[in-house]
Amino acid sequence: MNNNSKYNRRNEKNNFKFQASNSRKNKNDKTKEERINKKERKNENPSFDDQVEGRNSVLELLESEKDINKIYISNGEKQGSINKIVGKAKSKGIVLVEVDKNKLDEMSQTGNHQGVIAIVPPFEYCEVDDILDEAKMRKEDAFILILDGIEDPHNLGAIIRTAETAGVHGVIIPKRRAVAVNSTVNKSSAGAVEHMKIARVNNINDTIKYLKDNGLWVIGTDGNAQKYYYEQDLTGPVALVIGSEGFGMSRLVEENCDILVKIPMKGKITSLNASVSAGIVTYEIVKQREKKATSCRSLF
Repeated sequence: MNNNSKYNRRNEKNNFKFQASNSRKNKNDKTKEERINKKERKNENPSFDDQVEGRNSVLELLESEKDINKIYISNGEKQGSINKIVGKAKSKGIVLVEVDKNKLDEMSQTGNHQGVIAIVPPFEYCEVDDILDEAKMRKEDAFILILDGIEDPHNLGAIIRTAETAGVHGVIIPKRRAVAVNSTVNKSSAGAVEHMKIARVNNINDTIKYLKDNGLWVIGTDGNAQKYYYEQDLTGPVALVIGSEGFGMSRLVEENCDILVKIPMKGKITSLNASVSAGIVTYEIVKQREKKATSCRSLF
């Protein structure tokens, strides 16, 4: 091999290194540029964690007298309940901002804003004592739902909606391993979140003990229970425990319940959606209370 051949091969090798270095540099520059652009887009279109979406939910919010920072509505022709929202917002002095539908699409967390999104302060959870006080104020036996690890916001919203229509005094959820109240929960509840007392606690088992000390019977739902829910006396002060979608109640929570009941399963599927289970047993409690109240009235 002559000197010219060695020289040429050395030049080719150096050129390859130079091209590879430039390629890496260009790739790094491109990645950096993408990160900057992504950050800029995020700043231009911030995600609002505390917002209420959809016409019915925003109307319920306006009627609840809770604070609203501002309301975004789609520009253009306004029809139906949007006009009602605009009228109520103006009468309350709430800032209205008209934006393109695309802007609302970017802001939306539910994917179904229906042309209106309200920005609100963070959801205000109550204390367990506030729920007990609500029952006393209504002069009723306490009726509470305890949700042990519900992770699906649609399920939580549906349960809160059922609880509100059934006259439940409050809902208790854990701070860990469970969904918190957000825009999806609010929309799924059809605005019932604005009328329901919701407590978020550190320890469900400690809360169960506290409720027992305050005279409540704690009823758990479990597929292996001996009694069907309609065979059990559910009148009086009660706290109904609904377990998580996939695993039911945790072992300690189950052990701390006073009574376990089950829902009959006649088909090949052996479990129900958590919100369906909650609805079935909740309205059995309502039925038994109504029946007892009617019997008491007939005595006088």
